[in-house]
Amino acid sequence: RGTPGMSGADLANLVNEAALFAARSSKRLVDMSDFEKAKDKILMGAERKSMVISPEDKKKTAYHESGHAVIGMTLKGCDPVHKVTVIPRGRALGVTMSLPEQDRFSLYKEQMLDQISMLFGGRVAEEVFVGSISTGASNDFERATGIARDMVTRYGMSDALGPMVYGENEGEIFLGRSVTTHKNMSEATMQQVDAEIRRILDEQYALAKKILTDSRDKVEAMTAALLEYETIDAEQIEDIMAGRPVRPPKPSVSAPPPTSGDDKPSAPAPTGQPAEEI
Repeated sequence: RGTPGMSGADLANLVNEAALFAARSSKRLVDMSDFEKAKDKILMGAERKSMVISPEDKKKTAYHESGHAVIGMTLKGCDPVHKVTVIPRGRALGVTMSLPEQDRFSLYKEQMLDQISMLFGGRVAEEVFVGSISTGASNDFERATGIARDMVTRYGMSDALGPMVYGENEGEIFLGRSVTTHKNMSEATMQQVDAEIRRILDEQYALAKKILTDSRDKVEAMTAALLEYETIDAEQIEDIMAGRPVRPPKPSVSAPPPTSGDDKPSAPAPTGQPAEEI
């Protein structure tokens, strides 16, 4: 099975990446650990372990990602948090990855509001636990603002402005040019739209701040686990949210030593059970 939300091309890429991870470990067969590494690379970006980060910056990143994760595990409208890491991946110093439990074909207002709160979790954690804010939340703000704007202008999810589309896209994206937008509203209406977007963002920021302030012990425990293990999975996150000691990471599967003395590889011993279907 693939991950919900993955396209056919993503699944093909997943299989190829898993095969590469297995080959690098001199394995004869691809196992689930290879698929897990491949999924992380596709969804979170390639690891950059060679990047040197100071202990202080690493701690701030751990607080930032813990803020996202604790809110994501607290609000019902957010997808469950699958993994949190402070190992730089892609262009990010840390990543919080959520995965849907099933394919989703539409979003509801409450889910979109909860997503905005989760996006604000990193900046709020910096504000509450670090005492200083960074540029690391810029993409979070961009995504949160985009969700709020769509709620108001496209999906009719504002009680003040009602079920109406404010702004129509015209033309197609061609050679990297963005779609032009025709504003079919007055200056006064545009001010109302901006005020509604601002209201949504302010309310969800306040909710994120209340959750993290009330959950200081969980944020501190998750930050400590990230500093110790660098990456924590869903089971470890559940331990933290339940107030239990964090279990150690699962041991990685090592490749069996290569056989010597035979020109032909030996067949695997029968197990009496069918192979697990991927």
